[in-house]
Amino acid sequence: MKDAKLFINDQPGFDPPESQLNYYVLTDGTPLDMERLRELRIEGGGSDQQPGVYELYMTDDEVALVKSWSNVKEIRRSPAGEGAYPYDPQYKWDFDNFGPILIPKKGWTVALNAQTLPIYERAIRVYENNKLEKRADGIYINDVKADNYTFKMDYFWMMGDNRHNSLDSRGWGFVPEDHIVGKALFTWMSWDEIGTGLSKIRWNRIFKGIH
Repeated sequence: MKDAKLFINDQPGFDPPESQLNYYVLTDGTPLDMERLRELRIEGGGSDQQPGVYELYMTDDEVALVKSWSNVKEIRRSPAGEGAYPYDPQYKWDFDNFGPILIPKKGWTVALNAQTLPIYERAIRVYENNKLEKRADGIYINDVKADNYTFKMDYFWMMGDNRHNSLDSRGWGFVPEDHIVGKALFTWMSWDEIGTGLSKIRWNRIFKGIH
């Protein structure tokens, strides 16, 4: 992740049109039209301590629309906040700026050292069922000293479309192949909590394909 943009093998990753980020919206002191925001299904709200300041989750198109409103003076992206996997002091990563990180696959061998162990220890120990110990003279796997490890499974990296409001692999790391139970093909139902009657159903999302 570079400045909230996903890169895979140094190339820009797929950025879905529905992808959202968290923004601060500053008005001239007059309130935003909350009914209009609800109609647009833009989530978020205003600050009790700072009148005219709102925090909203928006797509690029929604940012452009809200920016055109006459009482909106400024829109700026909010920071993602500190902390991300592997939550180790040597990695100053957050959800907007993360990595690069190599995703393990079956047959791939990683060197074990102070830099790689925080990233791959959980997969080696928990998902591949090994006893892993850090001793005074080095790293031991199943009581045998080891300076590398070869993975037995493929792993996946999960990313949510709402980049600032998704607890995904940036928060908890890799997903092993034996944890994948199926493939999502389409949205069967999409429910709007603030809608009423039939408008509670997001009709434009039902049976929409997932790529």
